[in-house]
Amino acid sequence: MQEPCEVSVWIYRVMKVYRDFAAVVMDLREVPGRDKYFSGRDTKCWCKSVAENISRRLVMADYNLQPNFDRKTMATTKVGRIKLGSQGLEVSAQGLGCMGMSAIYGPPKREADMVALTHHAINSGVTLLDTSDVYGPHTNEILLGKALKAGVRNRVELATKFGIHLTEGQREIRGDPAYVRAACEGSLKRLGVDCIDLYYQHRIDTRVPIEVTIGELKKLVEEGKVKYIGLSEASASTIRRAHAVHPITAVQLEWSLWSRDVEEEIVPTCRELGIGIVAYSPLGRGFLSSGPKMVETLSNDDFRKYLPRFQPENLKHNERLFEQVNKIAARKECTPSQLALAWIHHQGNDVCPIPGTTKIENFKQNIAAVALKLTPKEMAELESIASADAVKGDRYIGTFATYHESETPPLSSGQPV
Repeated sequence: MQEPCEVSVWIYRVMKVYRDFAAVVMDLREVPGRDKYFSGRDTKCWCKSVAENISRRLVMADYNLQPNFDRKTMATTKVGRIKLGSQGLEVSAQGLGCMGMSAIYGPPKREADMVALTHHAINSGVTLLDTSDVYGPHTNEILLGKALKAGVRNRVELATKFGIHLTEGQREIRGDPAYVRAACEGSLKRLGVDCIDLYYQHRIDTRVPIEVTIGELKKLVEEGKVKYIGLSEASASTIRRAHAVHPITAVQLEWSLWSRDVEEEIVPTCRELGIGIVAYSPLGRGFLSSGPKMVETLSNDDFRKYLPRFQPENLKHNERLFEQVNKIAARKECTPSQLALAWIHHQGNDVCPIPGTTKIENFKQNIAAVALKLTPKEMAELESIASADAVKGDRYIGTFATYHESETPPLSSGQPV
């Protein structure tokens, strides 16, 4: 295979990193076939078509269009296994977040494509599949249930969640025993399984003592309907109280180069108690993959469009973080998303990131991060640019959906657990 010429590398970076086809229109004027693509289309569409055409031609010419790291690892990456927590659960070193397949990040994607993506992930060694009853609601669990009908159930670790109840357009956080049991039965039915491997309380009901909620989950474990219990967006004190009732296997939290507040108390608490860590949104909801330009492509039903960090008054400041990550990625000959995922993997073998995607190509890029090695110097450099003041804007609108509002009432004397 030929070494990439300067022009091909430059075109790759424009398409892959900046994704701004219009900015290079003047440099692409002389590309053969320009008139065919330009006629009847605006400049941006023409430029996109030409860039895609160039990409195909370079690949056909056997140019190495991908960065060196991508090319060497994407087809050969082996996803290892890790012990998640200290209760016996073993999962793939990287999982697959399935939420965006059905909801939250724009309209639902084509079912057949998502089933194919799920099967591709499993065949690639990514076996921790993450969903929730609120995604859709319900449709994401139904989708995974269909994917599991292909005889792959015994090859995966299936994680789902309960606790966010939607009714008549209103959202309610519930952790009362009756709801916990009904939610579990509903998830079992939609997923088409008789046992959930890892069952999380998605958000903490601050009206119900955590001991009561975990007490009902403990019964579900004893009945064989749930194997392991997890929490999501729970404070350190809530984690301790829950763990005292029944061992918590994993805590799911938002952890990435632009969400590091959990390192203060929650991560140390999990490690003290032998609880595994599942990092959701490890790519900053896509920001660490594409930068601020991603906001321009979000549909009106994509909830990221309304998050504080993606608002104009914060986006310009946050762009600096992406630029610095991108600069280091270029030096490492990897993509920004691979660098961000590698940083999470280097936090310890008790951490499993669950990046989501709806495209097989992006999935391949993500799992290649498992093989990306970072030196202590590179880790220090990344952590210096991802300091507390590197990001402006809250993770959510308000704090209702975060661990900051997860303290529950104390267990009353004589109250059943």
